[in-house]
Amino acid sequence: MKRIISALIWASLLLGLSYLGGVYTVLLVSLLTILALLEYLKIIEHLGINVWQVTIITFTLLWLLNVFYGSKELMFPILILWLIIAFGRLALGYPQVSLEEASYNLLAIIYPVGFFSYLYLLRQLPQGLTWTFLTFFLIWATDVFAYLIGKGIGKHPLAPKVSPHKTVEGAIGGLCGSILVGLVFWYWSGAVSLPDILILSLIAGLVGQIGDLFESSLKRSAGIKDSGSLIPGHGGILDRCDSLIFVLPLIYYYIVNFV
Repeated sequence: MKRIISALIWASLLLGLSYLGGVYTVLLVSLLTILALLEYLKIIEHLGINVWQVTIITFTLLWLLNVFYGSKELMFPILILWLIIAFGRLALGYPQVSLEEASYNLLAIIYPVGFFSYLYLLRQLPQGLTWTFLTFFLIWATDVFAYLIGKGIGKHPLAPKVSPHKTVEGAIGGLCGSILVGLVFWYWSGAVSLPDILILSLIAGLVGQIGDLFESSLKRSAGIKDSGSLIPGHGGILDRCDSLIFVLPLIYYYIVNFV
């Protein structure tokens, strides 16, 4: 029951603040990004890796300010600068700075910060509210169907060393759930063509599950069960948004370039 109540509150916050848009979405994305980043940094600290706190916080603020108030054309140059700084520290600090340290710290800006910021960019598109809600529902459908099918008939492990309870049958069920919700959206809204909704559903159903497994592999490497304890019954922000984080940039760029 606690898990269900937490999920309902979580969904209401996401949908409500996304619906209101503007400064409310800025607040939502800022809060989720910072909390997800802190959880990620905690994970790499558990791995015994030195965290570049000042540098990461500086670039996080720079990235978010540019996303909210700057130009999308500056996102790529900021990312290139971050790559140069990260591997520059490796080049100048080796062997005190290892490739593992540089890589995990580099990922801090790309994974929880960069990917999550696309929630704001998606909401700012024409018909952005529709695309944002569609993304949420596709991800949720994938999670629910994967859980139900996996629990009901799952027999073949999907990635037993990463997530022992996930099955091939559950993964297929999650993909089918995403497609089903996508088809319902296509039928009732008329906002997108059938080929486009099928591709968007496949993105959510496939890539979302990869994001889930990726976050599980991070936690398993660090020897922890949950990324945090903010959401009762679900863990942390990364635990709840692992699929969404991976899917957001792909949904955004597909819509921008093809829809």
